[in-house]
Amino acid sequence: MQMKPYRIGTRGSPLALAQAYETRDRLMAAHDLPESAFEIVVLSTKGDRITDRPLAEIGGKGLFTEELEEQLTDGRLDLAVHSSKDMPTALPEGLGIVAYLEREDPRDAFISGAGGTLEDLPHNAVVGSSSLRRQALIRRLRPDISVITFRGLVDTRLRKLADGEVHATMLAYAGLKRLGKAEVATHLMDPESFPPALGQGAICIEARLGDERIQHLLAPIDHSETHSALNCERAFLGALDGSCRTPIAGHATLDNGRVSFYGMILTPDGATFHEIRTEGAEADAAALGADAGAEVRGRAGAAFFESWV
Repeated sequence: MQMKPYRIGTRGSPLALAQAYETRDRLMAAHDLPESAFEIVVLSTKGDRITDRPLAEIGGKGLFTEELEEQLTDGRLDLAVHSSKDMPTALPEGLGIVAYLEREDPRDAFISGAGGTLEDLPHNAVVGSSSLRRQALIRRLRPDISVITFRGLVDTRLRKLADGEVHATMLAYAGLKRLGKAEVATHLMDPESFPPALGQGAICIEARLGDERIQHLLAPIDHSETHSALNCERAFLGALDGSCRTPIAGHATLDNGRVSFYGMILTPDGATFHEIRTEGAEADAAALGADAGAEVRGRAGAAFFESWV
């Protein structure tokens, strides 16, 4: 019998907390457990503490997971809740992504008072974004636009926008919805012309591999289609050694046991890009993504990746 509460690790941002509470509530419903059966443990990560520099300069995606993973490894946490797009492709030994909640809308939200769409912005407008993927895609579509690094919590970025520091910004629509702020979106970007980050919109749950008690706990809330889609996307990312230094985009969808995947890699200036479309059986999702990554890497050639360093 479970005597101590299950300890759920999370970052302390409003969005991270919303995701942790959603996970807890789904577990309560799945197992008919009271709220007291769970404890939300908030940790500050290096990525949260350093907000004045691009992630690529201070270490990449692992900055949002390291402290949580240390406590998972030593048993102080039972599980950790993450935004899937923040997860490195290589995880510490003994840890793994055990479950995914059903994916929210993966699209990017364009937010601006200066134009209804990216195309409507005035010539030489300034757009703020911390994502190298978004920066590259913006430059690809609008080479005249100046893109500046724009980090911070959602409310911080919205305040900077309202204060006129930039003409527009972009945020994940899924995050806005989870925060009850969907109405701030001016326009939703077309995932074909502006593909999302791999994993965007999906909440993942990391735990110790081989911990049958926790895997049994998480099994009822693991959404199989999201899990397969993310297996494909993360394999694509892994084949390209994706990190916060790399503009990579893509999205996998499932229909009747088949996976359809669209992926893209870009140079940071958006001037050169390579894209790929593929599909296959859901059971082969990870292999499909890995093969797509290897193919696009070979097609681009070694020189293409020099601009990512």
